Amino acid sequence: MENSINSHSNRWRTLFALWALLALSLPASAAWQAGVARVDITPTEPIWLAGFGFRTHPFDGVRQHSFVKALALQDDQGNRTVLITSDLLGFPRSVSDPIAARVEKQFGLPRERLLLNSSHTHSAPVIGNMLLPAYPIGDPELAVIQRYTRWLEDQVVEMIGRSLHDLKPADLSFEQGLAGVAVNRRRVGHRDYPGPVDQDVPVIAVRGADGSLRAIVFGYACHNTVLNDYQVAGDWAGYAQAALEKAHPEAMAMFIQDCGADANPLPRHTAELAEGYGKSIAAATEEVLNGKMRPLHGPLSAAFVRVDIAFEPPPSRQELQSRLSSTNEYIRRNAKLLLQRLERDGKLPDHYPYPIEVWQFGKDLTFIALGGEVVVDYSLRFKRQYGFDNVWVAGYSNDVFAYIPSRRVLLEGGYEGGDAMLVYGQPAHFTWTVEETIAEKVDEVVKRLRAQ
Repeated sequence: MENSINSHSNRWRTLFALWALLALSLPASAAWQAGVARVDITPTEPIWLAGFGFRTHPFDGVRQHSFVKALALQDDQGNRTVLITSDLLGFPRSVSDPIAARVEKQFGLPRERLLLNSSHTHSAPVIGNMLLPAYPIGDPELAVIQRYTRWLEDQVVEMIGRSLHDLKPADLSFEQGLAGVAVNRRRVGHRDYPGPVDQDVPVIAVRGADGSLRAIVFGYACHNTVLNDYQVAGDWAGYAQAALEKAHPEAMAMFIQDCGADANPLPRHTAELAEGYGKSIAAATEEVLNGKMRPLHGPLSAAFVRVDIAFEPPPSRQELQSRLSSTNEYIRRNAKLLLQRLERDGKLPDHYPYPIEVWQFGKDLTFIALGGEVVVDYSLRFKRQYGFDNVWVAGYSNDVFAYIPSRRVLLEGGYEGGDAMLVYGQPAHFTWTVEETIAEKVDEVVKRLRAQ
């Protein structure tokens, strides 16, 4: 009897030891599932390229194909979340909101669990109503833009469905590198200005159950404005993604544009420079992938909010009508657009509903995604406030509708400080409260998610 009991006890001890070894051998984030998908969005008919107001005709060639890419994630609580990156100037609200509504209806994905980011390449098609006062275009060109935009929305929604259908067991890890490509462009002509930049290269590696790379998500804070001709291209970020996918054919590389509104790669304006900068960022990403990365745990908590940021008092109807005779074409186009809005709505807006999205990966990573062209001060501020090692701050997310200046940039003035409101079709500059309004709302959301 005693031998039987001892034998039974030994079997249980052996089974327990096997279970313990199995648990130790599993990756820390084995509960994740991930799915990937992409779609080629290279235009097939002549369409205006976005970002530069000096262009005088549609594109005349393709240097690089353009893509939208999706990474779907599911944590151990069953929460599904999708990240979208794109070779576009940006998703205006007139495009991102319809996509989000369709995705929620078709796939049950809540708004806070869909994030749309763009590389801000200036060699991608104009979409929606973004930056229309910047371009010398008429009704025929607008018809092409509207047609392409509707097609793009369909492609993105379908691709999101494919990424969710592709969910498989996965392991997520995170770490950051550094790269010296970005230069604070506000010092061009103003050497007395400070030159802050964010040179971090945050990286998330998504690996399958067999350890192979499935997706490489990497970011950097710098304009994609090396190329300024009439060829479709992803600019340096397109070259960076291509270099990583060449080195890792089994993986999909996804670039996230961070808070690079006041940063340029310098010097610029040759394809060789664009490719070189792309390879530099890819090399910085490779260093992270080849080093020790920290596991990302769940659950993945998410929040999406909008906060009103105030404009200064808008111009009167009389002032707008006087601007129609200005010698500055951007002032004329802005005035025409605002007068149309005044006729339609009876007044001009005194605020803008600013989008903020935050994803919290367990206790390991806080991902803050801000709308608009966000200057670097926001990224540096939030990293100081919440942690340089476990915070990622992106701009150009969910709605690109204006530059988002800090108080410092507003005081300095210039293009990022308010002059760009003309080409964005906005009625006036933002007030001095813009930075604190955004920061207070970000703090509220981050504290709430971290407390969970």
